[in-house]
Amino acid sequence: MITATAPGRCGIVGNPTDMYGGSVISISTRERARCEIAPADRLTLSSSGEVAEISRTEELKLCGDRLDIPRAVLQWFHISPADASYSVTLDTDIPMQAGMAGSTALVVAMVGALDRLYGWNMQPWTIAENARKVESRIMKVVCGHQDQHMAVFGGLNYMDFAGKQSLEQTDEEPLAVIEPLAPYVSAIPLLAAHTGIRHHSGSVHQSPRDRWLSGEELVINSYQRIAQLARLGKRAVLAQNWQKLGALMNENHAIISKLGGSGPVNDRLIQVALDAGASGAKLAGAGGGGTILVLMDNPEKVGQALLAADADSLWTPIPSPGLTVEGTL
Repeated sequence: MITATAPGRCGIVGNPTDMYGGSVISISTRERARCEIAPADRLTLSSSGEVAEISRTEELKLCGDRLDIPRAVLQWFHISPADASYSVTLDTDIPMQAGMAGSTALVVAMVGALDRLYGWNMQPWTIAENARKVESRIMKVVCGHQDQHMAVFGGLNYMDFAGKQSLEQTDEEPLAVIEPLAPYVSAIPLLAAHTGIRHHSGSVHQSPRDRWLSGEELVINSYQRIAQLARLGKRAVLAQNWQKLGALMNENHAIISKLGGSGPVNDRLIQVALDAGASGAKLAGAGGGGTILVLMDNPEKVGQALLAADADSLWTPIPSPGLTVEGTL
């Protein structure tokens, strides 16, 4: 059996400029997605209780159910069901549609498992690039590059996506620059709170993307400033200057909120965290619900305040390993 796992992520500062050639600082989560590949008489897909036996290529067409991720991955790599005598089982601890890149982690885990199965020996950047193409070209998700690279590399990273602002993702564009920060930082006092609202990040990203493509000056200047906040955030993280990092997070969120990319539930919980003494709070991913990320030195007080304000659940992000693959078939 082959088992591959990949973590979720929380964007600390800089998101969503990974869609616009910008920079992001992001941290992985303890929660992980898993893909298991085992011998079977015929290709069998399983995810969250849904199971399907696939015998024909036509049956890999996306159906809008929980098996669309494995279908999309198999489509992208042109794997014929007739030649695939194995089962693919996906499951995850990452809250889905919560702004923590749970779907992407499932894609990355399956790509990693198939890479081991077929002996492709892909480099980490190649796995991340292919995972994004699965989401963008097959699943038609409007997305940046942060999620796939965090699922592959894990940890706490400063990431630069200069030259990667086109959704087409051509082979001529530069690869992402991944700078691990975790070896130089003892710990970042972070808390993630889920609003309880599920959303699809692709729909959240669509409108700002259209405004950016139309050349709206406010959006272009705003994203340039947010990318600069991530570059400044790198210095703050390495200096462990949490007050400065918190201020950068707050400015990041204020810009996104002004552009209409947050949401009333997000904004309310963020204000609750700040009122409880947090130095910074912002969206962990896309807006419209999902998850907020809080920087604070009093987790018990802030956590109690968030739960009292109807936060659905709390997590503590830590620099966790990226994609791991074990076993053979």
